[in-house]
Parts: sequence; structure tokens; C-alpha cells
Amino acid sequence: MRFNITVRFLVLLFVCLNACISSSAQIITPANKPNEAQRELVERGYGMFIHFGVNTFTDVEWSDGTIPPGVYNPTNLNPDQWVLTAREAGFRYVLLITKHHDGFCLWDSKYTDYDVASAQVKTDVVKAVAEACKKYGLQFAVYYSLWDRHEPSFNDKDPQKYIDYMLNQLNELFTGYGSICELWLDGGWKRKPSDWGIDQIYQLVKQYNPKCAVSVNHTIVSEAGKRKAVLPSLMTEDNQYFFQYFPSDFRLWDPKIISKFDKKQYLHEGKSYYLPFEHTLCLSSRWNWFQKSAQLAVRELDELQELFYWCTDNDNSLVINVPPDRTGMIREYEALAVIELGKRLGLSENKPLPKNGTFISLLKPAEANSVFSEKDKIYSASYVNDGSLDSRWMAADTLAELIIELNPNDAFNKISIFEYQDTKNLPDGFSQVRNGRIKEYTIDVFTKGVWQTIYLGTEPMGDCKVIRLPKNYTASKMRFKVLKATAMPSLYELSVICMR
Repeated sequence: MRFNITVRFLVLLFVCLNACISSSAQIITPANKPNEAQRELVERGYGMFIHFGVNTFTDVEWSDGTIPPGVYNPTNLNPDQWVLTAREAGFRYVLLITKHHDGFCLWDSKYTDYDVASAQVKTDVVKAVAEACKKYGLQFAVYYSLWDRHEPSFNDKDPQKYIDYMLNQLNELFTGYGSICELWLDGGWKRKPSDWGIDQIYQLVKQYNPKCAVSVNHTIVSEAGKRKAVLPSLMTEDNQYFFQYFPSDFRLWDPKIISKFDKKQYLHEGKSYYLPFEHTLCLSSRWNWFQKSAQLAVRELDELQELFYWCTDNDNSLVINVPPDRTGMIREYEALAVIELGKRLGLSENKPLPKNGTFISLLKPAEANSVFSEKDKIYSASYVNDGSLDSRWMAADTLAELIIELNPNDAFNKISIFEYQDTKNLPDGFSQVRNGRIKEYTIDVFTKGVWQTIYLGTEPMGDCKVIRLPKNYTASKMRFKVLKATAMPSLYELSVICMR
């Protein structure tokens, strides 16, 4: 059954009242420091992302809105287990996919018949997760896809017709499920930014929860008024890049990662706004978002830990996707992985999120005896400690060495290495198989005029290798020496760290 009721008049009313409520509603204004909504986003800092829907039952990542709702049929649906896992793992909030690009809704929406009410299992998943969050003391956030491949009004020539559809559904979400701390919008590339009614959505959300943080994936572009993407890792200067979707409270670019020198000031109509960044990562080493029928390996804990530190540093936040399978439960080995990660990090709801140690190698002079494409410098040795996981050094020979100069007065006891991986894309268009190149290597330090090996690696290092040293070292140089590789060695980042 479809209703034509619109909430647009409410939005217009709240626009008129904005002058009276802007301070409490946390409407974004030009600033060089976070407002209350942004501060709470950063203080939450660490959330569990949950992808679940019709795609879970078809082994695909994106579907086109034609999968019959009857395909959705979890045999042991247990959102309480999802949220309990989140609490035990130290997550501060849960971010639930309420509707993906296929348009299937995890609640009984009055405005579509493509939802759980038309499926075999009619449980209102949004309600169940919201109630579990309240029960276990976590905050509740929602993902909602702007792009809807099922809804007919999406293709209407008048964009407002579909905007009204979204406003009606968001009105349901924000009135029926308690406080929502974040709205994560996606799929904006399918229309012009001006045709989404982002300002109307923003005003609607702020009316219901003034401190709810709102953003759209691919928030920022390199040129005003043009859809020219810019990697988050390149956002190292204030006031150089522009809003694509305004208003937004924070930046998104799923699943990219900011640099160690991330900046927060972005431009809209000549004014500068403060925007933190929220990262998204998959627990799965295959980079799948919706759970697959086959059991897939999770990322190594060392990699998850280093990425946690990286992504929550510098007043940014992180969500890790932990998807339930077709039974409607999170697989036990995946639940244990995030719980173990939380224990390793020492997460506690009463303490700030933990930090990595002091990076003593950032931007120090680096040189290599072999550089692939030396002429155009795209694989320069200097990229190995530039604070970015998008740039990389690559050698021109399988036997190569890299030397980083250090301050001989700076002590260190940890080395973190992100290796470039050769990837094979799988048929779903998203998942990957990743294979490293470096099979044997040494870490050497130069002290008292001689090189001394402090670590011998005789196994492949994987996506991320963390070497924890049992005592502190000082050295004027560190050398990474490849002894065996199956292809040209390549590193995204080699960090020398002092853990206190």
C-alpha cells in the first residue's frame, strides 16, 4: 500500500524556525572548530557497521531492486546478538544499513511494499537493533541509500517527487526508533548533487535530533560545482577543496583512508567549514560488505589494530563492518575477532580511544637502491613514510633495499609496515583476493658505524606487519632489505614508532 502523505511542509516550517533553534540544532555554520554534533561524533569514534538485507541471501554486493522480498529469509534472526557483540568488542555505536541501493527496507515502511513486511520473516530489524542499542548502552546510527533502484518515483522527471519519498521514509525512521546519532547517506552519484534535496533532509533530521551528524558519501570534491573526486589522503591543506553535498557535518569516502596530516577546513560559497572524517573498513580480508554463504577469513588483528589507530587519530572516526549471515546472526569466529581486537586495544566506554605511539620516521629522508619508474617519481622512496596509505615505493628489482634516516636521539620499539598487495577482483565486483610480493626480508639499524639486524622475516608479511621489539633502540638509520620476492617489492608505509 502506498501513501502520498508528504512531510515537506514540516521541513519548510523548520527552515523558518531555524533562526530560533540553530544554536541547539547544531546546524553547520562557518567555523574552524567542531560544533557539539561533531564533537560527539569524534567522541563516539568507533562503531560497528552492519550490512544486512536481500543481498545477504544472494551472494551479491549490489542488486537492482528486482530480487523478490521472499528471498529475504533469515532462519535465526538475532539483532540482540549483533549489538551484544558490539558492546563486548568495545564499539560505541551501531550503524545499521536500513536501505541499500536495492531499495529493500529493514522496517515496515508505509511508502513501499519492498520491505520486511512483505518477506517471510517480518521482524522490524530497525526496531530490534534500536532497542538492543538502548538495552546495551550503545548509540544507534542509520545508513540510508539515496539511490533506490526499486522505487518508481526515483525516475520521475521532477526530482522533488522522489525527495518527498525519501523525506517520508526518513520521517518514519526518525520518529519511530528513538534517538539516532548519525545519518550516513550513500549513492549520490546517480543524480546531480542539487537534485537530492540534501538541505531538506538535513533540516528534517536536525528537527528530530539536533546533534545527529549527517553526511553523504563522496562529500568533498576538488573543484567547486564540479564532480571531480579528491582522495581523502590528499586533503592535507585547509581550504583547498569544496563541498559536493551541502550541508554535511562530516566527510565520507568509503572505504578510503585519510593521511597522517589530515586537515579539517572545507569551502562552500566562499566560506570555510570544519569537517572531521569517518572511515569505513571491512572485517573481512576479502573486502566484502554483505556476508557471503562461504566462510571468509577476517583481517589479521595486527592490521586491524594499526588501521584502528590510523583511522581514529587526529579527531576522526571509524566504523568496521561486521555483517550477519543468512541465519541472521554474526558468525562466531567473526564476533570473536572484533572482541579480541577490543581487548587488545584496551577499549573501555569510560576512557578515550587509545592512540598509537610517537611516529619518529614520518617525512624523514628516505632513499632506495632501486625505484620503479625513477624518471616520473611515482614510486619514489619518499612515499614510504609520507603518512599516506595511497602512495607507495616500488622497486625495479626483486632484491632491493630502502634506507630511512632517523634522529639518533629518538628511541623506538615498534615497526609497522603496510605492504602493497596484488589484487584479484572477484565476480561480485567488490570482493578481492589479495597476495603480497615480499617473502623474506630483514630490518637493520645503523649504530656505532655498523649495520645490525634486529628482525629477520622468513614468512610473507601480508597486508600489515607489526614488529614489536622487547627493548628500545636508537639509530641514525634503518634499512629494510628484501631477500626474496615474487615480484617487484612495494610498500605503502613503513613507520618507526615509540610506544610509551
